[in-house]
Amino acid sequence: MPMSLDEYQVAQMYMVMKMQQQTTSSSEGVEVLENKPFKDDVFGKGQYTSKVYHLQSKVPTWLTTFAAADALLMQEEAWNAYPRCKTVIKCPYFARFNLTIETIHKADNGNSENVHGLSKEQLADRQVEIIDIASAVRDYWSYVVGTSHVDLSKFRSLRTDRGPLLEGWQDRCSPVMTAYKLVTVDAPYWGFGYRLEQALLAGERALFLESHRNCFAWIDEWFGMTMEQIRDLEKQSDSSLNEKRCLPLMPIQKLGKATSVADAEELDLNDGEKSIEHLN
Repeated sequence: MPMSLDEYQVAQMYMVMKMQQQTTSSSEGVEVLENKPFKDDVFGKGQYTSKVYHLQSKVPTWLTTFAAADALLMQEEAWNAYPRCKTVIKCPYFARFNLTIETIHKADNGNSENVHGLSKEQLADRQVEIIDIASAVRDYWSYVVGTSHVDLSKFRSLRTDRGPLLEGWQDRCSPVMTAYKLVTVDAPYWGFGYRLEQALLAGERALFLESHRNCFAWIDEWFGMTMEQIRDLEKQSDSSLNEKRCLPLMPIQKLGKATSVADAEELDLNDGEKSIEHLN
């Protein structure tokens, strides 16, 4: 990313808020259950969030043969202790399904090795992908997630004079940072589990690309904001999202009583999972 670590923290929070506002309506979108500070022995201090995603229109048609689209809501718990973050995603309808995203942000151009400290066995199973936000390549999931129309090979920020992002920009850009994402998914269901895992990985890849493209494309909107300002906006955004939903709170299966990263890890999320590491 063509920004500093401190800038990215603000950019990422702004991007999440704006994209959630754009995709939330009375019938579909994001419902914020909790957003509060946390402290534990694993990550230290950070912000804990719990959300429910109602994404009926984005469910692949083939998956609706196993369940109604409105039953496939996604529950997300996230522990943001920047520059480290962890997200756990569950689907109550498929009780054994889980997806985790562990992120480490570093002030480099993506050349660090084994940032997540994986074992030899994990490294052998891992697939590494480098996601270039300037790429114009699109696939089915890009259109499901939604694509912006900003051409970053031509875009220049008016406030920072950064851009355009031409081939090899990662080696010439200053400041520069990388989000190293370790995505682990497990859907142990006979007949369609592997297909579901691959669909989710492809969906996450498209989401990483689009969201990080937006982080830079919206730089003139968030640049110069403080963390206090962005937290105030986040509170307003959370209230606005829930007002847009206009629905009574649905009873959902909790992920557990985990309010810390350590508690979440006790839920045994890593048994028999397949991994893929994304670099944004």
